[in-house]
Amino acid sequence: MSNVIVIEGAHVVTVDGPEYANGHVVVRDGRIAAVGAGPAPAVEGEIERIDGRGLVVTPGLVNTHHHLYQWATQGLFADGTLFEWLVGSYEIWHRLDAEVVSGTTSAGLAHLALSGCTTASDHHYIYPSGRGDIVAAEVEAAREVGIRLDLARGSMDRGKSQGGLPPDSVVETLEGALSGTAAAIDTHHDPSFDSMTRIAVAPCSPFSVSGELMTQAAELARDKGVRLHTHLAETLDEEEQCLAEFGCTPVEYAERLGWLGEDVWFAHAVHLSDEAIGRIAATGTGVAHCPTSNARLGAGICRVTELLEAGAKVGLGVDGPASSELSTMAGEMHQALLMARARKGPKALSARRSLEMATLGGAKVLGRDRELGSVSVGKVADLALWRVDGFGHNVIDDPVVAMVFGPTPPLERLMVGGNTVVDRGELRTLSAETASARGREAHRRLTQEVNR
Repeated sequence: MSNVIVIEGAHVVTVDGPEYANGHVVVRDGRIAAVGAGPAPAVEGEIERIDGRGLVVTPGLVNTHHHLYQWATQGLFADGTLFEWLVGSYEIWHRLDAEVVSGTTSAGLAHLALSGCTTASDHHYIYPSGRGDIVAAEVEAAREVGIRLDLARGSMDRGKSQGGLPPDSVVETLEGALSGTAAAIDTHHDPSFDSMTRIAVAPCSPFSVSGELMTQAAELARDKGVRLHTHLAETLDEEEQCLAEFGCTPVEYAERLGWLGEDVWFAHAVHLSDEAIGRIAATGTGVAHCPTSNARLGAGICRVTELLEAGAKVGLGVDGPASSELSTMAGEMHQALLMARARKGPKALSARRSLEMATLGGAKVLGRDRELGSVSVGKVADLALWRVDGFGHNVIDDPVVAMVFGPTPPLERLMVGGNTVVDRGELRTLSAETASARGREAHRRLTQEVNR
């Protein structure tokens, strides 16, 4: 008999279709089998019934940009610019090893799950020599937490001695970066419909990566059939450096190197001209908008309204915990809404458009919108059930406004492929206590190294 979950009486937000104020969702064997108004149709099998009264059902949230290793270094260099923050942080990060990354992955993904996130893209680009199999450690830790991992295997080959920003101790050779990335794809990338692990090719940024690595990384990704990711246009400093060094803007530089297209997404994209927005939209390139981190580092505010109006794919990203301390995906919906309205007024972004960026928009950016991002028949059952009938939320009649405008509602249930990861605010895979202890130990190991 099939395993069936039936949710009835909930406010169902499909994202790509109608909302059902008193609706149902049926999950069968990890996929969405039925969605609609009123009671669920008759079903057979071993059935778990969930009373949806007082709940909003949304797709699981999709985080399009993160740096899980930064869980260990939160709160440092609190008043620095991006470049100042990076220079100080590299003095700690170059001590990373597989054990630390395992701990930060456990803590970071557990924290994301507790905020309704079912898919997270992690951009890891520091691979010190002789520090263990960092990719394998991260993949295994993610498997234990139980949410989907899109691991953007990063790289840097341009240290200080070559005019780059990072110390030479954290960069790889061109050959080492490409071979390490290819090995990660060959070992861990699963292209299947309901994959729990995907690998992308992700050189870090124009100020830490050579043009040769950017070009050859794009060739590698397309040869392997995986996606491309990098930081771009995050600060004015970056734009000034690109203009001085390459004679063009960051987006023009990316296009010169073959880095615009349906298989590419950029983190941040804060400082974009109208022309750059037009090129991003026309080429199908995606953007991971990280409003809290951009504000924390004083980098600026992404022109989200203009990107969306141009038809660009835009998702949300929490970014690294060291520049977005304890932020959550649900919190980024709230921040994105406020940032857009601070720039362009109250009609700049709606609650539902913000939710769409956090779900279907993110799935499009990661190239997984056939599988994820909406409550649609045939998609995997990655679902978040939020309780909006409690103190405070229960006086807002529109439950989506309650979710996005107000504080994050309690998470009643989080499912990944129909499997329960969070139940009534508690992790049912790896315990929150264990995840917290692992994150704290990772912090201790790195900071003890620094303080010796």
